[in-house]
This record gives sequence, structure tokens and C-alpha cells, in this order.
Amino acid sequence: MNPDPRQLSIHDFTYPLPAERIAPEPLPDRAASRLLVSRHGQLSDKTFRDLPGELPADSLLIFNDTRVVRARLLAKRPTGAQVELFCLEPVAPHRSLELALQQTGHCTWRCLVGNGRRWKEGPVTLEFETSAGQAATLWAERRTQEAGTALIDFRWDPAALPFAEVLRAAGHLPLPPYLGRPDTAADAVRYQTVYAAAEGAVAAPTAGLHFTPELLAELAQQGVETGHVTLHVGAGTFQPVKAERMADHPMHTEPILVTATLLRQLLTHRPRPVLAVGTTSLRTLETLYWLGVGLLQHSGTHTPTQGRVQELLVTQWQPYEMAAAAAHIPPEAALTALLNYLDATQTDTLQASTRLLIAPGYRFRLVDGLITNFHQPESTLLLLVAALLGPSWRAVYEHALAHGYRFLSYGDSSLLLPNQPASGQAGA
Repeated sequence: MNPDPRQLSIHDFTYPLPAERIAPEPLPDRAASRLLVSRHGQLSDKTFRDLPGELPADSLLIFNDTRVVRARLLAKRPTGAQVELFCLEPVAPHRSLELALQQTGHCTWRCLVGNGRRWKEGPVTLEFETSAGQAATLWAERRTQEAGTALIDFRWDPAALPFAEVLRAAGHLPLPPYLGRPDTAADAVRYQTVYAAAEGAVAAPTAGLHFTPELLAELAQQGVETGHVTLHVGAGTFQPVKAERMADHPMHTEPILVTATLLRQLLTHRPRPVLAVGTTSLRTLETLYWLGVGLLQHSGTHTPTQGRVQELLVTQWQPYEMAAAAAHIPPEAALTALLNYLDATQTDTLQASTRLLIAPGYRFRLVDGLITNFHQPESTLLLLVAALLGPSWRAVYEHALAHGYRFLSYGDSSLLLPNQPASGQAGA
């Protein structure tokens, strides 16, 4: 019988991680990272350059092409004291990330505020230089504070600058807090994937950091099919699980964008293996199935029309609550429903959001394997790995610890191929 993930305790998903095993810096050569292959429970030690020869035949690799924005702003109070503003999500005048980054003159974002205890009122300021060498100033004023975050009103001069340019010129890369160091010029290159395209993430999809243009060319030469989705990684990816039961841990919302071309690619590729490059790609792919199921279940009561795009969201526990109703809905039907929705709304890109939590008890619908780094103890990312591999996740992590693998964002990688493909699993 599969566990109810809401009753799981995160304390059952831990392991000892010495501080010296956390990689503080990236390797100069991306593809020189080690690769631990778990193939149906059998472990082998490789390097990342060996990946093309380790993939199952006829695999489709799905990458997350989000690009990390320089979301940390270090402003100063009139006294000279520094205040850190970590931009999480836009609030006004646009909630759409794409529109918010193009906003000029002023905007409001939800932010984490560091060293803000003595910042009572009035603006903090940041002097910077634009990419064109022009002097510029950013003012930030705190409007309200709630749940550990604050609404921050920004305005800047020159007002014609889009906010994306303000962040590029004035901001810092939001490195994971466990690295405990400021970002460097090297991070500006190495904390982005070589295929990053769509600005909007505040954390890198780190599984992709190992790929080089040469390795991607080798995959293409060998006929390995690839595709791209976009999930803008939020700061919630670093949010520790503090609840005793997972039912009491709120998952953060992250926006996803998927083209009709990618949906058709998935549809025609099945039932051959689909592998996710990173947990964000995996969550996006599994979200697609549940979005399609939701459309199918509401097809009798709602017909989308041109210009009326409904909000599409997969909530934290939706797959587990809908498991029985979705038991006989194959992935092909869900993908077709999404394509029909795009046709009906006359758009070629699916825009949606996900709070999906994947934990033991989850049944995978679209993903047959995962390329991923080694994750923190007691994290939702480790829960996802445990859902994919079952109890053998412990053997993978014990092997990595015993054989000198480097952990977390700048660490080594793994190729995880479970005993059963997505089509053969049981559960939620």
C-alpha cells in the first residue's frame, strides 16, 4: 500500500551531510563533474561526459531553459547601513513576470528583506551604472510586511529603463544561502546553464549546469531528442521544511511556460523514455499531466474561447486527491486536452502555475528518469528523489557519501533510472 504523503515526516528523509562535502565553487569544466548512475538499483561511477552512452535508447531529454535574474539588491539607508532586498515575485502594476521585467519607472515586488530591523520609514537607495555607462539611482520603500516578506515599491532614474535592466546592472546573483559567500564574476557565468533563455528564476536549475555546448552537440549527433520547458525557479526551493507532517508544509507557487511544439513532441515520443534534466523539469512535466486531467474533467462545463484564457494551476495535493478519478486517463489524453485548449484559445504557449509536491506515494505519468544533483537532507527535493527511486534512494546517497561525490548546487550529478517506467507505476 502506498503511503499518504500528507502523513509523511520529513525527518524520515535525512542523511548526514558534512559541511566539507558541500561544493563551495563550481568546477572550471562543467562536464568534468562526476555522474553516479542508478540503473534499476545497480550503481556505477562515471563522469558527466559519459552521459550520452548511459541514456536509455530513444530517450527524450527535457531541459528547463529558465535564466537566473540578478534578484538581490544591496541598498543603503541614509545612515549608510546596508539593506538587502531579494525580489521574489512581482505584485504591481503587473503580476506577469514577463511584463513586470519590462516595466519602466516604477513597480512593486514581494521581497525578502535582510538587515531591515532598523529600516522604519523612508526609502533606501542604490546608486549604479547602466550597461551603457549611464549613472542611475534606484529608490526602494517598504509598504507592508507579512509572513516574513515585504511589499517593496521601487522607482528609478532614468525612468525609461526596464526593471530587467535595473536588475542586470544593479543586482547580484542569488546564490544558495548555504554557500555562505557573495557572488563573483565567475558565478555570473557558471550559475547559468549554457542554454538559459527566459529570464525569471531566482535559483538555477542546477542539474543543467553540467551541460556544455560540446556535450549537447554530441547528444544531437547521436540522435538523442531534446526539448525545453520553462519553470521560473522561486526562492521557495530553499525553504526548509519545518512542519512535523508534510500536510502542514506549504509549497510555493512557480510559473511555467510550455509551447504547443513541446506538447506535440511529448505526444509523438510516447511510449519511449522521457528523462527530466533536473527536478524543475520533472515537476513541470508531471504538472502537464494534471493540468490536462483538470481540463478533461471540466470539459463539459467550460469551453475556452479566444481571448479568454483561464488560470491554470496544479495545487500541492491535487494529484493525490484526484488519483482515483484520473486512474483511467492516459498521458496521451491529458496532453491532447492541453493542445485542444491552446487551439481553442488561439495561443501557442501554455502559461500555468504549479505548487505540485512530489513525495513517496506519487505515481509518475510522463517521466521515466531524472538527471539531478545531490540534494539537502530533509528537503522537498529529496522527497521527489525518494518518490522516484523508492527506498533505494538511501543506497544512492550512501554510495555518493562513501565515494567522495560533491553535493548540492555546484556539486556532482546523478542519472536516476527507476525499476519501472512511468507507465508501470502504481499509486496516486
